[in-house]
Amino acid sequence: MGLPFHLDQPLPSLPVDPACWVEPRARAAGDQRDRVLEIQRCLGDAVAAGPPPPHRSAPLRVVPGDCVAALGTLSGLQRRGVDPAIVWFDAHGDFNTPATTRSGYLGGMPLAVATGRDPARIGPHLGLLPVPDARVLLVGAPDLDPEEAELLAARAVRRTSAGGLSSDTLPSGPLHLHLDVDVADPADLPGLRCPAPGGPPLADVAAAVGVVLGTGRVVAFSVACTWVPAAGAAAAGARAAVRRTGWMDPALAVPGPDG
Repeated sequence: MGLPFHLDQPLPSLPVDPACWVEPRARAAGDQRDRVLEIQRCLGDAVAAGPPPPHRSAPLRVVPGDCVAALGTLSGLQRRGVDPAIVWFDAHGDFNTPATTRSGYLGGMPLAVATGRDPARIGPHLGLLPVPDARVLLVGAPDLDPEEAELLAARAVRRTSAGGLSSDTLPSGPLHLHLDVDVADPADLPGLRCPAPGGPPLADVAAAVGVVLGTGRVVAFSVACTWVPAAGAAAAGARAAVRRTGWMDPALAVPGPDG
């Protein structure tokens, strides 16, 4: 399913059939946070309404325009009785809180919210239960704010590079695999909203994602397509590169825990 938004802004360029899009039932009044919460509640409802992952032939695929959608996906899984660990690929930590953020950008906070660092109480509004730090693996994240880096260093969230990932480094149990495409080298994915130097080649990211999917324990795979539509040909190139990975192709899906 696709969630054609970046935060609360419509994003009509996702590489997903519009017939599979999740749209909010109504545009919430209030500030951006209220609108984002309504969008994520709708995504959580759609995920929760699906068949339980063990009855799927492949992981649930969610394609949004930002990383906040991992929260709606996670809350929907939990409402279905699934308690997944998190494997989070990103060029950024997404571990800021309102106290550490320098920009106030909600897209830089979802992993902190998912682990319960949530003074704005976004998680409770979505019915989200915090995932323990020890059940989280952050892959990549070379671009961290100083306060964010300090917060991560003081916590039990484990970190690795795409090249250092193996089946032995993964948390146990069912997995929610979240991938922000900006984890890759910006040279391979032009037109990104927040490009960060130092990322691995897209082929290396795809190989690491394949390791996670190959465990057969992934219950949901969210792919955040964080490019700027106004980038024109550059964004079109990013869409084409992401399509070539096979991440959007249900025919290439890996069987779930029960085959």
